[in-house]
Amino acid sequence: MSEDSSRRRRASDDDDARPVTAAGRRRRSGGDGDEGTGTTGATATKGTATPTRDRAQAAPQGSVFARLQRFLREVVAELRKVHWPTRRQVVVYTFVVLVFVSFMIALIAGLDWVFAKAVFALFG
Repeated sequence: MSEDSSRRRRASDDDDARPVTAAGRRRRSGGDGDEGTGTTGATATKGTATPTRDRAQAAPQGSVFARLQRFLREVVAELRKVHWPTRRQVVVYTFVVLVFVSFMIALIAGLDWVFAKAVFALFG
């Protein structure tokens, strides 16, 4: 037996250790649901209506300019998180798209020509 598995076994014997598996978490939580069904006390409120929000809380706070400034700040913050492609990647992706579109145009034009000839031959 490896040292890691023996260490894991000792940790699982300890009540204060964090359970590794879902079954261990269910056992540790001491849910009042049926064992084996996976229901615990956390899902006891399932089926009740979602509480409604108070209109006063939902109303935006501050002036129009303050809200616009906050919106723009958040937009800039989100744009900083974006993974922007390099110039080379943009050129390669553009080339791939143009080749694919050209192929699809040729395929559809060819099929249109074939079907037009077939319809003309059939109905003359």
